[in-house]
Amino acid sequence: MSTYFETQAIRNQTERTQFSEHSTPLYLTSSFVFDDAEDMRASFAEEKEKNLYSRFSNPNTTEFVDKVVAMEKAEAGYAFATGMAAVFSTFGALLNAGDHIVSCRSVFSSTHSLFTKYLPKWNIETSYFKVDEVELIESLIQPNTKILYAETPTNPGVDILDLELLGEIAKKNNLLLIIDNCFATPYLQNPIDFGADIVIHSATKLIDGQGRVLGGVTVGRSELIREIYLFSRNTGPAMSPFNAWVLSKSLETLAIRVDKHCENALKVAKFLEQHPKVNLVKYPFLKSHPQYKIAKKQMKLGGNIIAFEIKGGIDKGRAFLNAIQMCSLSANLGDTRTIVTHPASTTHSKLSLEDRLEVGITDGLVRVSVGLEHVNDIINDLKQALEND
Repeated sequence: MSTYFETQAIRNQTERTQFSEHSTPLYLTSSFVFDDAEDMRASFAEEKEKNLYSRFSNPNTTEFVDKVVAMEKAEAGYAFATGMAAVFSTFGALLNAGDHIVSCRSVFSSTHSLFTKYLPKWNIETSYFKVDEVELIESLIQPNTKILYAETPTNPGVDILDLELLGEIAKKNNLLLIIDNCFATPYLQNPIDFGADIVIHSATKLIDGQGRVLGGVTVGRSELIREIYLFSRNTGPAMSPFNAWVLSKSLETLAIRVDKHCENALKVAKFLEQHPKVNLVKYPFLKSHPQYKIAKKQMKLGGNIIAFEIKGGIDKGRAFLNAIQMCSLSANLGDTRTIVTHPASTTHSKLSLEDRLEVGITDGLVRVSVGLEHVNDIINDLKQALEND
């Protein structure tokens, strides 16, 4: 098999059936049959690789996982119904009561809820460091710390964490390094190259890329994935064969789509940076980004997410959203369609101002998921919305 990303995405396919199909078919079956009693016994004893039940494995989910494993340079993986199912199941499988997590504070809001509301039920605690306080990480490590966790780029502030530094800290302190690589995708960034043990994706975002299906995937070291597989086999968060089939097809165009997303996003970011009604713009491949050099070191391109701050705070942020004409107002991201979100009045409105500011969500912050429309149309819509008084 080729080592080129694009070829792996297209040519890594399930073995053809007797019908010699060119494109992998959809395997809509809940279970599989066995030749005889011995075949059934050996299959359940895992003496042979065979599909038993689609909650465990299915040709479509296997093809999807195999592609992501190859793209991320991992050893094994497992596919989930959603990105958060992947996050929860990964932690649920690898942690025991009394364990401790060190995590960057800038994480997806549902992951924050998992760390602060649900894992403490099982006596699993989390200590946070801010994106600009990586020097404090080692002081947060306790004798029972097992996992170092981060997203990069972060959601929604688009901050960058130094994967090489995180890898060194994890190795030095015998921790598992788990990275949410959703914003970058396997095409732009491979955390395993920098020492990550596990990589998680919400496949709902750029991997699907068209706002059609939900999905998640965790890949990494085989012995860790084995634990995640066994946990998930019993708890049931498996991806459906249909969603796996869609997502595997989506991976075939990931590189060409993300190239265009990034090209558009950089142009939009440069436009916003020059606009008089914008305080600041954060995009990883803008030289003004605080972690620009780190982004250039570990990412192929800057991604499709831009965070920018409108002058005038929360009221101007709402007015901006109300003036949008072409772009979509949605909480999703990574779609072919450009999506605009104002976190302070929507997704993070239930947080206190202090909590929002802790993760860089000011009242005027807007997150743009730059799509694949002509870049002039994206810019023109943002421009008229900014200038609408």
